Amino acid sequence: MKQSFVFSGSGGQGIMSAGITLAATAIEMGKHATYLPEYGPEQRGGSAKCTVVISEEPIVSPLPKYCDNLIVMNEQAYAKFAEDLKEGGVLLANSCRVKDAAIENARVISAPVDDLALELGSAKIANTVLMGILIGATGIVSREAFTDALEKKFRDKKPGVLEMNMAALDKGIEIGRKA
Repeated sequence: MKQSFVFSGSGGQGIMSAGITLAATAIEMGKHATYLPEYGPEQRGGSAKCTVVISEEPIVSPLPKYCDNLIVMNEQAYAKFAEDLKEGGVLLANSCRVKDAAIENARVISAPVDDLALELGSAKIANTVLMGILIGATGIVSREAFTDALEKKFRDKKPGVLEMNMAALDKGIEIGRKA
């Protein structure tokens, strides 16, 4: 089964990191995946978007007309990309920055990602909370495979960064499974 994901928000929110880590995790699991980043010239604060497609079969096009899953980290991203979600798709919204997220004929999961990240130790792990919610809600990749990706990514970082990200992932998965 093929699934498409659009991650969107502002530069500095970990949009690109979340997308590329999801695609790499899917590949490690033996699936096919594409990752296509789009962003403005600013490093922080400008718009950021990436599209990830994951499939059991080879992928013909990395750009679907409509996405199966839309992940929005701020109000601007929601306003800009809400119409790109397929009917029956999943909208995952950061409720700290997206108020009243609602799309008719979509499964909406709204969670205070920024607040949860701060409770767990750092605003920088909001994207990992988000990824946990996505994994818990869709099962697109396994927790174990994503954990391996996080270990590779953060093994050389200062002490505590990996553990904080693991806690963020688990918190997100818990929320996603309940949603």
